[in-house]
Amino acid sequence: MLKNKSITEKKRNIEEAVDRRDSELRQLALNIHAHPELGYQEYKASNWLSTLLEKEGFAVKRGIAGLDTAFTATWAGKAGGPVIGLLAEYDALPGLGHACGHNLIGTSSVGAALALKDAFPELQATIQVIGTPAEEGLGGKVIMCEHGVFNHLDAAMMCHPKNKTMVIRGGLARVGATFKFYGKESHAASAPEKGVSALDALVGAYNAINSLRQFFSDDVRIHGVITHGGDAANIVPGYSEASFLIRCNTRKELEHVKEKVYTAVRQSAAAVGATSKIEEHLIYAERNTNKTLANLFKENLQLMGIEVSPPPLQGGIGSSDIGNVSQLVPTIHPYIKIGEATNHTHDFTNETKSEGGLKGMNQAAKALAMTAYDLCELPGALQGVKEEFANWQLENV
Repeated sequence: MLKNKSITEKKRNIEEAVDRRDSELRQLALNIHAHPELGYQEYKASNWLSTLLEKEGFAVKRGIAGLDTAFTATWAGKAGGPVIGLLAEYDALPGLGHACGHNLIGTSSVGAALALKDAFPELQATIQVIGTPAEEGLGGKVIMCEHGVFNHLDAAMMCHPKNKTMVIRGGLARVGATFKFYGKESHAASAPEKGVSALDALVGAYNAINSLRQFFSDDVRIHGVITHGGDAANIVPGYSEASFLIRCNTRKELEHVKEKVYTAVRQSAAAVGATSKIEEHLIYAERNTNKTLANLFKENLQLMGIEVSPPPLQGGIGSSDIGNVSQLVPTIHPYIKIGEATNHTHDFTNETKSEGGLKGMNQAAKALAMTAYDLCELPGALQGVKEEFANWQLENV
């Protein structure tokens, strides 16, 4: 899609608006980085982000969808334009802090929204920053989807830091589950015959799950950890517990795979005389990237001289609750390179407070704002995004 020359020229105003706020945005991102908060505990981060927007004239609602740290911050320009959601994440990882760069994600969305308001106060659009807590495994967006938080949007966008700049990348459907095993304690030396080992039930289930891997398709990923094995070596464990994640290309396939895994858990418990309980967590949907919208984002990156890499041909993808949003409205979840480290590592934690990380945040804010501007001003852009999504719905819903 060729860009209108006047629109391209006007985007310089957006770049300048982001740069004017660069120092303020950097400090915000570094503050969030220095105070990492786990999912649903992001009181500082959500307050810092929403308070800045409120100070700049956005109408803020906190505690939406029954989640204390979720919020919306809305600025309405001229009536009649699209409603564009800029999604903010800000939860950290246990033990690693901001090893997924959510301090940059939340701040870049805020920066994009402020730049649009600064550069084009009469923009025909409604810009809404949506604070989405607990992406790291607890599914804040899943709950927010169930409460209809995203239903009114014409498009939803966010940008994720990574070691490669990409605009299209898949996301696997995923479910987390806690497996609990109940046996009977006894003295492990003097009376083992009177006990039932919950740990043996768990280990049996772990091995049974491993034996299933050969019979699943290549997209399936199953990984877990033992979170409680017992209390002492001389006590037959009466209770044990494991945490697992199961991923597949689609939710439909996920249903098939998870039932095989759950059967392995139940039968392994029964084999040693123990009982089991399966606690299933929220399901993350597969990601439906709107390619028309992603291409607009790509063109804006290229306008800034940023090289865009193709997505991996196979593998190399995880899961995110942005997938659930993408089932409801046209959505993109592109990536911006900030360094060479891999997400969810200590090295990446360091990069998300580095000059590379802060520069990437600046670039992400500009590309988000410029793409939102395209939806408002570029002839046919919004229509093309909506048509692609409508066609996808006909095929998949």
